[in-house]
Amino acid sequence: MRPTHPITEDEVEFTAIRAQGAGGQNINKVSCAVHLRFDIKASALPEAVRERLLALGDQRISKNGVIIIKAQEYRSLEKNRAEALRRLQALVDAASHVQKARRPTRPSRGAVTRRLDGKARRSAIKAGRGRVE
Repeated sequence: MRPTHPITEDEVEFTAIRAQGAGGQNINKVSCAVHLRFDIKASALPEAVRERLLALGDQRISKNGVIIIKAQEYRSLEKNRAEALRRLQALVDAASHVQKARRPTRPSRGAVTRRLDGKARRSAIKAGRGRVE
């Protein structure tokens, strides 16, 4: 699926940081994790998408409208950059999808009568379970 509003790399700021967790000696020497910063207000996204992004209750969005994504899944800096960009694009795509307005519907007259007939039938069955005198 193609992104509706593709994010360009010039709108994104990458910072290489040290990854956490196990990984051996290489992890202690090389900064292979990535912090991605994306300023929503300064982006080239349409106004409606920007407002929906800012309205999201996501913990990755700071109070001043900057998305911060940390990627440290891979041992390669380039793979982590690509993963962070993919996550950002998924977040923007989710915000660009407009939920279709729900039209309230009513049950048809036939559906109502079938429901009430079933209730009456069940009531008669239960009424017949009483003590016989």
